[in-house]
Amino acid sequence: MAIPTARLEARISTDLHALLRRAAELQGRTVTDFVADSLRVAAYKALDEATMTRLSREDQVRFVELLLNPPPPNAALKRAFARRKKLFTNP
Repeated sequence: MAIPTARLEARISTDLHALLRRAAELQGRTVTDFVADSLRVAAYKALDEATMTRLSREDQVRFVELLLNPPPPNAALKRAFARRKKLFTNP
């Protein structure tokens, strides 16, 4: 079964085109395959960077400590739980 494809067109400088062609040749690939794979890698990297939260080592330790030993609920959290209980309790 053939994989569905879509066409992508872009205007690039002749220098960039030559660079892409040379890189593709060195890898024994077509320019289309080289560019498509490079774009895929760049797209996943951009998505990862936009959606992944990175913490310093110190923040990681603090985060885990709070998960394992959460502080007692404050007044606002107690009110929120009371509202939730009222909303979801059967009449």
